[in-house]
Amino acid sequence: MTTIQHNENDSRGIFYLKEDDKTIGELTYSLQDNVMTIDHTEVESAHEGNGLGTKLITESYEFAKEKGRKINPLCPFAEVLFDQNESWSDVRI
Repeated sequence: MTTIQHNENDSRGIFYLKEDDKTIGELTYSLQDNVMTIDHTEVESAHEGNGLGTKLITESYEFAKEKGRKINPLCPFAEVLFDQNESWSDVRI
């Protein structure tokens, strides 16, 4: 399985999965005042249903927790996962 990679600058960040140099899944967020607002999660249609979107959101949760950040799950998919995982409320805005 591909490793989730992460890039971040002062105001934006992305968690992504690549397979053979092609991005097959990504989660993007904006960063302001130590809050990561997840605005988009997408997995290539050929890879849907394999839990990759869930893996990306789980990775963002673990990253936020480790960095002492909060998450605003604006993306509908992220919001559903945060609703389903009550233990994530420690980082949710």
